[in-house]
Amino acid sequence: MAPDALDMLVTSRNHDVKAARMIHARPEDWLYALVSLQTQEGFLGAGNYGISRMNGGFASRPAFGAVPQGGLGKRWQRDARRLLDHRQEIVDDKGFKEENGVALVWLRAWDGAGSLSFSELDPFYIEICRRVRLNAVNGTLRALTTTSKTTRIAAKERLGATGDAWTPVAVVEGKALSIGARGFDYKLLTKLAFTGEFAPTITREISDDDGKEGIVLLAQAIARGQGKTEGYQERRIPVSQAMRQAYLSGETDPLAQAAERRIAIIGAVRKVLWSALCGLFGNGESAASDHIKDKADRFASPFEQEEDRRFFEDLIVEIDAPTTEARQLAHEQWLAGLAERAEHVLTRAFVDGPRASLRRYRAQSAALARFFGGLHAGKNPLQTLARVLKEKGHGHFWNRVLNEV
Repeated sequence: MAPDALDMLVTSRNHDVKAARMIHARPEDWLYALVSLQTQEGFLGAGNYGISRMNGGFASRPAFGAVPQGGLGKRWQRDARRLLDHRQEIVDDKGFKEENGVALVWLRAWDGAGSLSFSELDPFYIEICRRVRLNAVNGTLRALTTTSKTTRIAAKERLGATGDAWTPVAVVEGKALSIGARGFDYKLLTKLAFTGEFAPTITREISDDDGKEGIVLLAQAIARGQGKTEGYQERRIPVSQAMRQAYLSGETDPLAQAAERRIAIIGAVRKVLWSALCGLFGNGESAASDHIKDKADRFASPFEQEEDRRFFEDLIVEIDAPTTEARQLAHEQWLAGLAERAEHVLTRAFVDGPRASLRRYRAQSAALARFFGGLHAGKNPLQTLARVLKEKGHGHFWNRVLNEV
């Protein structure tokens, strides 16, 4: 077996990349593959169990925390200090062994039939999940693997909540976060960064020692599925001055409220846009087939993806504004821009709508009526948007679009 076949990344299908290509691997290649496998892998068939620090065999091991300026060395020093500061708290909360616990799990012999309990482990244990032995054959390293009858660490009921310094844990359900193919979108990151839905990770805490500038919130994970991996996911959020002060004071509710208000508005505008697209592709008919709805979804999704991409950058402009009036102005400017970006998505879709003259005019008119009617109706949470559009004379813009049709 080669290192790339041992790694937790699934490469056995031989489609785009052939498996086991690293036949002339160096010792460090084996080291990296072993660390990746033994600290990140999940369930992969009978006898191949996953790690304890994630919620289930098909889950993932995410990390979320603050990173100061200074590179990897600075981050390592900072996070190690956070761990030491919280060591006793982790022991008391999770039932670890306070002294002389098993820290390097691979040093304890394992016959594949028994599991270690948390009461035997050091709170900072580094685990293994598979039985792997490296042998040198004619001067070349090779890996021998075999199955086990049970997990190395008995932690199924803990649902990944193991006191890990980087793993977000849901407050109500008490289980570790797992990442899918969508990765860290703006809705999830709002929960991790601002709301109380997930308990703050130890490494998310910000102190004066982190400095005043250049701090980012870093989210990382490899998304896993049943017998596959779905990509490495990473996203960074710059910590603005307002965010830093909120973390230092423990008052993040205003940040959560501002972010959640924007999430609700983006969702409402996307719904209006989707309805307009259904009218466009459905030739102005009130009812839409599943095919029309799917097509509308494909055109509406890029709108939300673009808002996702710019979400925190736009939010920081508002929350960092110096006065209440300035924050309100920033919010209204964002609302106007949001409506304009949604309108551009709709008008670009005209090219893919009906081409016959009578159907085209009817479909485009119906789409515009649904779109502007939905925005101007002012239903919750679009009341402020409706007022802003009215104040900015958005009706004149509507007339211009109709003339272009």
